[in-house]
Parts: sequence; C-alpha cells; structure tokens
Amino acid sequence: MQNILILVDVQNVYYTTRQTFAKNFNYNKFWAQVTHERHVVKAIAYAVDRGDKKQQEFQNILRAIGFDVKLKPFIQRSDGSAKGDWDVGITIDALEYCAQADVVVLVSGDGDFAILAEHLRHKRNKQVEVYGVAHLTAAALCHAADRYIPIDKELLLN
Repeated sequence: MQNILILVDVQNVYYTTRQTFAKNFNYNKFWAQVTHERHVVKAIAYAVDRGDKKQQEFQNILRAIGFDVKLKPFIQRSDGSAKGDWDVGITIDALEYCAQADVVVLVSGDGDFAILAEHLRHKRNKQVEVYGVAHLTAAALCHAADRYIPIDKELLLN
C-alpha cells in the first residue's frame, strides 16, 4: 500500500474551478479517489482566513474529511490587491513530510510548484501527482509531475 502526502492549495482550486466550471471542487470525491487503497500520512489544506461563518463551516468540513487546515490571514492592501499566498508554506511542508510518503499529491495549477515537483522526483525519489484544472494548470507543472490528473466534472459539486 502506498503512503501518500496530500497538499491542497485551496485558493487555487477554488478560483480555477469557479472560473472554468462555475462550480466548486468536491473534496469528498477527491478524497475517496486519491486515497483508494492508499494510506494517508498527512493531508493539509492551505486556505486564507477571512473570518466569515461560511468559510469556517467549509474549514470544518475539510477537517471532518481528514485534512489539517492551515490558515493565513487575508490581507487587503491599500491599493485594493489582496495577499494570501501559501506557496512557501506548501513547499516547506512538502519537504518536511515527504520522507514518510511514497507519493506527494499536489492540488494546484500554480506553475511555481514545478520546481518543487522536480525536486521531489529527482532529489527525494518521490512520485508526484498533480490535480488541476486543465487549461489553468501550468504546463511546466504538468511536465514536472509523474502524473497529471485534470479536475473535471467528476470532481465537482453538483
């Protein structure tokens, strides 16, 4: 049985599935698919905390599924832009926990993770699986992974 580490870039998957399908990612279906006949050593969902009730309920659903939820405060800049990037945190956790895993599953289309995927494969001898929305997942990330799984209607809420 494979040991897996699951890392989910919640903001990325939220915006890419909403933009492409006008629907939300189905974390329960994803969990059932990715964990089938596998052992989860760690599963972390990285999100931005805006402090609203609906978001807190969503975070509790993630916890009930099996995710540790890591939150970063939402920062609204004076120019109107927002900050809430988890790239460094995801990378640090991937490097910290990958020793326990055979496979690292990354849910994000962010091309910045291509370097991490390459490192995990070539320096840490880990298999890397990437889940992302097809036309919004960086080609570099798809190529850096051992396996790319496009998020499609099967992984969306009805």
